[in-house]
Amino acid sequence: MKYSLGPLHYCWHKDEVTAFYDAVAQSTIELVYLGEVVCSRRRELKFSDYLQIAHQLRDAGKQVVLSTLALVEAKSELTELKKIVDNGEFMVEANDMAVVQLAHEQQLPFVAGPEINQYNLQTLTLLKKLGMQRFVMPLELSRDWLARVLEDKPQLGFETEVTGFGHLPLAHSARCFTARQQGLSKDDCNTACRAYPTGIEVLTQENQSLLRLNGIQTQAAQCTDLQDYQQEMRDIGVDWYRILPVGLSTITYAEQLIAKQPAPRLSSISNGYWLGQAGMTNNGTARAGGQYSPDFSPE
Repeated sequence: MKYSLGPLHYCWHKDEVTAFYDAVAQSTIELVYLGEVVCSRRRELKFSDYLQIAHQLRDAGKQVVLSTLALVEAKSELTELKKIVDNGEFMVEANDMAVVQLAHEQQLPFVAGPEINQYNLQTLTLLKKLGMQRFVMPLELSRDWLARVLEDKPQLGFETEVTGFGHLPLAHSARCFTARQQGLSKDDCNTACRAYPTGIEVLTQENQSLLRLNGIQTQAAQCTDLQDYQQEMRDIGVDWYRILPVGLSTITYAEQLIAKQPAPRLSSISNGYWLGQAGMTNNGTARAGGQYSPDFSPE
């Protein structure tokens, strides 16, 4: 099993993003996903900026995949998707069926991202016929589901990737809850999410972490950390363990696992989905403030 760095879900300043991927280029991470997957109104980086980073990472020996939006609502967004699919150099990750269609029309291979509804072997078989080379398991599914799907893995002809670390995206909405929290409209949001580099923590009346608002995306409040289940994944037939960025500490986490060493752990994590339980199931009490720092500057 190998380790990948998933796309950045947060809206960081351009210089912070650049510094982060400079550090990724110097790391031992083999596969990197790049691109805006949450909201097209985030314009800190343009497509040309992502291409420049992609070239830098490829020159450093990394495999690079360009990720796409999970929620496509406007013609302008579809135009941008076509530009990404037509890049001519890098494979794309489809998080909307529009990208699957665009890639299929050009007979281009693609990765089926976790936002694609791929809940059974029949769907995966169809996506394989359309050009899928790898699929990322939907985040709410379990190891038991995956084991059943991969029983005949040698005959399937595609790779499997599981999200093993990060704040899991639970939903995407046409509304922007970060803007609403600031008293702003989505059409005039001033990129409010830029002020929250790991989202806005939402608490219950009992002051327990519940959710995390990240623009139009709602995330799990607590991180998933499946490092204790790596051997299970290998036994099932998982090819890639995906790590979602939260800051430079993410790179340290990845490099520890790549070196076959235990990575630093949070006091409270939510691994329920992998275990076939409620997603919020955790190994401790989920209290406010238990999150990773974005730590943009290397120590």
